[in-house]
Amino acid sequence: MSKMQRILITNDDGYFSDGICALFKELSKRAEVFMVAPDREQSASSHSLTLNRPLRMQKLDKFRYATDGTPTDCVMLAIHLLFKHRKPDMIISGINHGANMGDDVTYSGTVAAAIEGSILRIPSMAVSMANYVPGTPMQRAARVVAKLIKELENVKLDPSTFLNINLPVDDGRPYKKVKLTRLGMRQYKDIVIHKTDPRGKPYYWIGGRPKWKSVSGSDFEAVQRRAISITPLRLNFSDTDALVQLKDFKLKL
Repeated sequence: MSKMQRILITNDDGYFSDGICALFKELSKRAEVFMVAPDREQSASSHSLTLNRPLRMQKLDKFRYATDGTPTDCVMLAIHLLFKHRKPDMIISGINHGANMGDDVTYSGTVAAAIEGSILRIPSMAVSMANYVPGTPMQRAARVVAKLIKELENVKLDPSTFLNINLPVDDGRPYKKVKLTRLGMRQYKDIVIHKTDPRGKPYYWIGGRPKWKSVSGSDFEAVQRRAISITPLRLNFSDTDALVQLKDFKLKL
């Protein structure tokens, strides 16, 4: 990693989270690192922008800022305010407290920040730790991310491709394996819990636990086998096979 490299880091757990703090400390040894992150948890905010109210941005120190917006807001504010004369060389979102694998990437605020980076044509990655519990050490994971950045310097991916990286939880053993994977498949048995508040008004909690399908070569399989999963992703949702199939119908009005 070049010492002249400028990196923007963000997340959806908040600027105070262990994952982003460990990442900031580790990457700052080798690069000029700016943190722009939410001032509160923004999990499952997906790729949302705040359009119905003004945003606030608080300067914590020379290199760290907190906002009251989503992860996507954080990237937008950083690019237009801190990097308006020169884009960052890379955007890293994480290290998230919990996995972002399979279909869950569509909900993830962590992944959304990397998506926004790819839209802006800035090399980007989202990094998450599976099975995270509060107090889990994040320093080793941060060192792994720094090493992966260095290893990937010579891989010239198109900026429209971003990397979704999931690490197994740090159980004290070194990370040894890296697997290139595709998104896995999971099914949620979604649960909506109906309660009543002290004033008699109803409220709801959306919950549920995922059930993963065993798919060969998937991110879930890799992490389950204690390997680091790296999944290259693109935003383009176009289904080219369906496009051909629909053209065969010669649709008319």
